[in-house]
Amino acid sequence: MTGFLWSDDADAFFGDSIKGKPQKQSKPGTSQDAPLTVSQLNEWIKRALDQSIPMVWIAAEISNLTQSAAGHVYLTLKDPSGQISAVVWRSILERIGMDITEGMAVLVQGRLDVYSPRGSYQLVIQRMEQQGVGALQAAFRRLFQKLEREGLFASERKKTLPRFPRRIGFVTSPAGAAIHDFCQVLGRRWPNANVLVIPSKVQGEGAAEEIVRGIRVAARIQPVLDILVVGRGGGSVEDLWCFNEEIVVRALVDCPIPTVSAVGHEIDVTLSDLAADVRALTPTEAAEIVAPSKDELLELFKNTESRINSLVQNHVQRNESKLRSLATRAILEDPARLLESPTQLLDDVFRDLDAALDKWFEHTMQNVQSHAQMLEALSPLKTLARGYSVTHDKETGKIVNSVESVKAGQSIITRVSSGEIESVVTRITMEGAPFRHGKS
Repeated sequence: MTGFLWSDDADAFFGDSIKGKPQKQSKPGTSQDAPLTVSQLNEWIKRALDQSIPMVWIAAEISNLTQSAAGHVYLTLKDPSGQISAVVWRSILERIGMDITEGMAVLVQGRLDVYSPRGSYQLVIQRMEQQGVGALQAAFRRLFQKLEREGLFASERKKTLPRFPRRIGFVTSPAGAAIHDFCQVLGRRWPNANVLVIPSKVQGEGAAEEIVRGIRVAARIQPVLDILVVGRGGGSVEDLWCFNEEIVVRALVDCPIPTVSAVGHEIDVTLSDLAADVRALTPTEAAEIVAPSKDELLELFKNTESRINSLVQNHVQRNESKLRSLATRAILEDPARLLESPTQLLDDVFRDLDAALDKWFEHTMQNVQSHAQMLEALSPLKTLARGYSVTHDKETGKIVNSVESVKAGQSIITRVSSGEIESVVTRITMEGAPFRHGKS
């Protein structure tokens, strides 16, 4: 800007302010005797920019996108090595006719302007054309597609948060607002929980590595943590980019502790949000997710107690009604009547049983007698009594039933009905002719 330190335009610009003063007085801003005010300097710079830099076209990526209540859009135009603030007035925004989004690559036309109250300059955009997805957004999509194919964002692999956690870890910057907001809400909702802050950078160079280290440290803490929260407050795409790093995503997936990602504001979505077991839109919401409300639980307990009392009371009343109904029955007045019918039935059973046993015994005796008569009729003794005899060898006891089974001199015993006769074979005669065998 030194090229605009003084010129004929400056004489014209400050002419009114030095009018009537001696000509030998220093020109404004050239000595300590004639200093410029800040406002004068800003106005001078603004006029110099208007005259020296024409309307320009710029290729850039959009970040830090916000919209005021009046409808004006404020943003940052950036490339890998620089950035500049810019504004799109509401009237221009309506004429552009396109949705402006974070990370969008655009061609814009505008003029430089100095905002005197802050002494800052910005590009006032007049035209805008989309040039595709910005570099960061393109990198985001490529990594998202890669990790999604691996199943890192699949819902079926995600763990369920414990209902009543006692030990909660939080990987974040101890100096950030995120941990303050989280602890404030958690202390109000669930004061029984203990929060362990694991310090880490949450933006800039080396932040991703520190976040990964914090997650791994949390996994080794004993006693084991119930839940691990990883996050920070909102910011630009660049500020939050460490939560899109692949090493952070994989560390969250590998963490054995149920994880909650609480990165940024509601409009921000990072790959860590998708990889964690649960996503919270803000650190404040993370506190509401990880722990129940003490007041809500107390109310739940009261309602449950009331329902239990009501159920017990109804049950008691029903049983009392049944008891009163039973008490009016005659059987309770004379319990012995309960035994009358069973006793009579038992007498009938015994009577029938006696009759059945008598009948069975009589039938059995008849069968025994019948079988005895049959055995007696078939008895060999009966046969002997009719004049028959049975002869058997004295030594072996074998029955003699043919002449071939004996020989002369053999001792035999003949049984008749009245006794036994012992004899010695002296002669053997075959049927039809005499046959001598041995001595005779």
